[in-house]
Amino acid sequence: MSNVDVDTLMSDFLRKSSGVALIDGGLATELERYGADLNDPLWSAKCLLTSPHLIRQVHLDYLEAGADIIITASYQATIQGFEAKGYSSEDGESMLRKSVEIACEARDLYHQRCHESSVDYTGDGRIFKQRPILVAASVGSYGAYLADGSEYSGDYGDAINLEFLKGFHRRRVQVLAESGADLIAFETIPNKLEAQAFSELLEEGINIPAWFAFNSKDGVNVVSGDSLAECASIADSCKKVIAVGINCTPPRFIGGLISTIKKVTNKPILIYPNSGESYDAQLKQWVQNTGVLEEDFVSYVNTWCEMGASLVGGCCRTTPDTIRAIHKTLPSRSAPTSVVENLQSESGRLMIKTA
Repeated sequence: MSNVDVDTLMSDFLRKSSGVALIDGGLATELERYGADLNDPLWSAKCLLTSPHLIRQVHLDYLEAGADIIITASYQATIQGFEAKGYSSEDGESMLRKSVEIACEARDLYHQRCHESSVDYTGDGRIFKQRPILVAASVGSYGAYLADGSEYSGDYGDAINLEFLKGFHRRRVQVLAESGADLIAFETIPNKLEAQAFSELLEEGINIPAWFAFNSKDGVNVVSGDSLAECASIADSCKKVIAVGINCTPPRFIGGLISTIKKVTNKPILIYPNSGESYDAQLKQWVQNTGVLEEDFVSYVNTWCEMGASLVGGCCRTTPDTIRAIHKTLPSRSAPTSVVENLQSESGRLMIKTA
């Protein structure tokens, strides 16, 4: 999407999405539901090597549930991480590109199914409605690469500075920016230092826009204890950032965090929380029975939108059923809208034709 105006991409997309766009939900737990073994430092990125067809299927599941944005399986995919598993840097770059290719393939297949379907909504709850769909290339934090849960603390130690983080992420961001994705999703940003690193990298000739999603464990600050307002201000000051918000955070904290972000930016606010469950970094698993019920999660959504969120979805432990329920609860999705046909050219440009 290098030929699309960064300043208008998200506003145009939201307008064509009836004001609120749906982001997809959890990836890793869905892959596990299909039988993938993710007990590996690469986590969901392991499937890029072993079972890309499962990733494609999960993307399709979310599109058929109503998602307007699908996030690639590159959150845990780093060149350094693949090298640690014995692969070359070229192999690592290839896997990053593959994550975007899989998502684009899923989008193309979904559009084909929409074209072939005689109805927009099927009896089993699947949605085959032509609409604009974006592919967001996921970039996890340095803590995600460490695979020790430090993306939930933001504590990288005194040895990690701005230049180190820029060097760690630079090539990965460049590869994903040139892979055919529509935007880059910087996710689970745990501290101000990494937000600054991402912001400066975007100014190094990156030709697609991005969003910044921070995480919080107290509903006030990001997980490191840094001020959310200061972190969001960094995102606001970067022209390449077209949306700012929160991911992988318990739903009960979201309302207050939206209020904080609104004070420092007029950019669209995105919200995709986790299920509210706790992650045990030592056991490397989510603690059962510590989250909210799916119906309670969905009940928050309209309030978040009323407060100012315009992109909503789910993160860890949410499912296509969660996204389908959000789709149903949004008034803008149940109201009659003009027919939008989304055509995707070979170059990846988003072309909209309204009938």
